[in-house]
Amino acid sequence: MKINSWNSNRWTVVGIALFSFAAGSLITARLMHGNQVRADSNRVFELRVYHAVPGKLPALEARFRDTTSKLLAKHNLKVLGYWVPEGAPAWDNTFVDILAYASQEEAKKNWAALVADPEFQEVIKSEQANKLVEKEESTYMRPTDFSPLQ
Repeated sequence: MKINSWNSNRWTVVGIALFSFAAGSLITARLMHGNQVRADSNRVFELRVYHAVPGKLPALEARFRDTTSKLLAKHNLKVLGYWVPEGAPAWDNTFVDILAYASQEEAKKNWAALVADPEFQEVIKSEQANKLVEKEESTYMRPTDFSPLQ
């Protein structure tokens, strides 16, 4: 009777160990696959470089601080940050921002909504009266599979 009890307990321990190993393996595989999905996603970033009219960079920063950043957020245009390069004369009068989107299609849809917004139309109108930007550049970027930011 005692031997049967010992065999029964032993098989219970073996079963629990096998179950734990299988569960751990499945969780690990799921986590590994999760990283692959993130790296293979359609998420894109947009680098925008604004070349301000000489002497107008402070006004351009104020426009983004006071108006444009709020309109971007309103239309789900997610800004990761704003920068002003320093110490490089070739980048004088330059303003930079980087935005993140779930996909390039989402970016285009949200930009179209922003451009159609009457509040943004007012910003454009004021820009025509008091020009702040000489040139604007935009580049869509995808993260590499080893990028910390995806």
